[in-house]
Amino acid sequence: MGPGEGLTHLFYDGACGFCSGAVRFAAKRVTSPRIHFAPLGGETFERLVPPDRRAGLPDSLLVLTSEGGLLTRSGALIHLLHRMGPAWRLVGLLLTRVPVPLRDWVYDQVARRRPKGGACPRTSISGDSRFKP
Repeated sequence: MGPGEGLTHLFYDGACGFCSGAVRFAAKRVTSPRIHFAPLGGETFERLVPPDRRAGLPDSLLVLTSEGGLLTRSGALIHLLHRMGPAWRLVGLLLTRVPVPLRDWVYDQVARRRPKGGACPRTSISGDSRFKP
């Protein structure tokens, strides 16, 4: 098994304060050491996501599953919610009942309005080895 295989990677916009805060929030609730967090465009992202798969990806939240699938928008959010704890799993389950076009539209509306810039460049939680460059 090569580096990064068997792990789930959550990639986020490290320059966005909203995204960085959401990742810190999620990291406190996801206890699995098999989920790693890394900024979009960082070393880990560049190494694990080939250039041909990067074209057209949103700059907010992406999940590279342990099977190699690349989830975006509400699909990435639901994947993460299912790994956060019972109450959050329930939220994720309820969101799966919403039609994909509608939940992606809502996700896009939030992403479009999120404040860019001003984020602390150091997103990692001190001592949390799940955060990668």
